[in-house]
Amino acid sequence: MNTTPQPDPKDRPARLTVGVVGAGRVGPALAASLQLAGHRPVAVSGVSDASRRRAAALLPGVPLVPPAEVLQRAELVLLTVPDDALPGLVTGLAETGAVRPGQLLMHTSGRYGARVLDPALRAGALPLALHPAMTFTGTPVDVQRLAGCSFGVTAPEELRLAAEALVIEMGGEPEWIAEERRPLYHAALALGANHLVTLVAQSMELLRTAGVAAPDRMLGPLLGAALDNALRSGDAALTGPVARGDAGTVAAHIEELRAHAPQAVAGYVAMARATADRALDHGLLRAELAEDLLGVLADGTGTGTATTADGPAGTDNPTDTDGTDGTDGTDGTDGTEGDAR
Repeated sequence: MNTTPQPDPKDRPARLTVGVVGAGRVGPALAASLQLAGHRPVAVSGVSDASRRRAAALLPGVPLVPPAEVLQRAELVLLTVPDDALPGLVTGLAETGAVRPGQLLMHTSGRYGARVLDPALRAGALPLALHPAMTFTGTPVDVQRLAGCSFGVTAPEELRLAAEALVIEMGGEPEWIAEERRPLYHAALALGANHLVTLVAQSMELLRTAGVAAPDRMLGPLLGAALDNALRSGDAALTGPVARGDAGTVAAHIEELRAHAPQAVAGYVAMARATADRALDHGLLRAELAEDLLGVLADGTGTGTATTADGPAGTDNPTDTDGTDGTDGTDGTDGTEGDAR
């Protein structure tokens, strides 16, 4: 439930016509959410089949037009393209005269703050950086997920109330991020969310190889509990062989990964090293047990002769349960009109 106090009616922006430049996973969902708040989507750009399907599903009846025409029709324009495409898009729109004075330009890039919109600002636009801290599917479920979603907000002070009101109208919670902190903010989200997907997908593949018929059903309760514990307790939630200093178990893991999933070894070793460092820093991993463990990780082969209190390496339980159109990108988005995270 959104517990943020609703803005005073006099501080709410007027009902706006809304346009979307980049019909990837993010833009249509945000426009649909704004529509529920009383704003009126009037135009969307996108020419790929995937873009057309998303627009039809989330913004039925809204015409597909070129980006410059989106700006002609809309008072609030959502620039929902990937980070690397954003500066060139803004510069191009400003240089061609598509930007109108007094027009609200809102981008959803996590990396950039409001300064990336400076070319449009010089043309009289009002810049807003509103980044939803959410993963998007490109389906109507995204609109529901915006309820309670945090938005990283960066905008000029004079637009603060307007930015907060738009976020709240989409069901979100505004979180102000300083311009110079945007890259760090975005790196933190990518580390937590994007890498989590990779870790879970790898874990499911390994469980299938181990003979588990329904790895999603096995992992669901475990990962849900781990996530809840981590959010509540941070590093105090660390458990498992690395935090215990079970060098033999970790060596056995690496041996098995080399035999059955060599592409997963580097990631396992890197995360185990990071986990060991954090466990040491927080007093969870005893220093006398860390030497053998770090030796195994430094070797990275899993063939060492480390022993633990339980006996020779690998003899303890290793399963302790105490992570603008274009071609499809590697994250499943539609090129420059894809997921703006």
